[in-house]
Amino acid sequence: MSETTTLGETTTGDLTDGPVATGERADLLAMLAKQRHFLRFTTRDLTDEQAGLRTTAGELCLGGLIKHVTAVERMWAAFILDGPSVMGDFTAMTEADWARRADEFRLLPGETLAGVLADYAEAARRTDELVATLADLDATQPLPKAPWHEPGARWSARRVLMHIMAETAQHAGHADIIRESLDGAKSMG
Repeated sequence: MSETTTLGETTTGDLTDGPVATGERADLLAMLAKQRHFLRFTTRDLTDEQAGLRTTAGELCLGGLIKHVTAVERMWAAFILDGPSVMGDFTAMTEADWARRADEFRLLPGETLAGVLADYAEAARRTDELVATLADLDATQPLPKAPWHEPGARWSARRVLMHIMAETAQHAGHADIIRESLDGAKSMG
């Protein structure tokens, strides 16, 4: 059964059809769903133009945050299955690579809030299915080369999921500040 939340003109699923998770997996997915909800909720009733506006001293906009969290969730879910090769070597990135990555934080011409929310819902569905069906949450992969990773470190699927949750929660907080700066709307309070 699928439960949906309406955000302005956009409907996205909080729970997905598919394999049912129980125990620890259900707890992990429930916490992740809550953080996803808070992030999506900041975009309620916005136009595409509003979703692309920077309202703080930072470079972030709401549509860009949704795009970024979608990309991060997809990348880390792929990492659980296929290891560091799906991420590449961050120490070898060129200026052009970093510029392309910066576009991940912007709502670009032709992109819509409804479109990025739909992409996010699909990424969430795939992650939820992975968590419910993964053989072993203790299975590890070596982290990719990056200045922010300890050389030789390995993360379990469980730790990756907790990282996705933390990333989502952090950006939900960013989104809340951006939204309040945009029009005074708050996620809570």
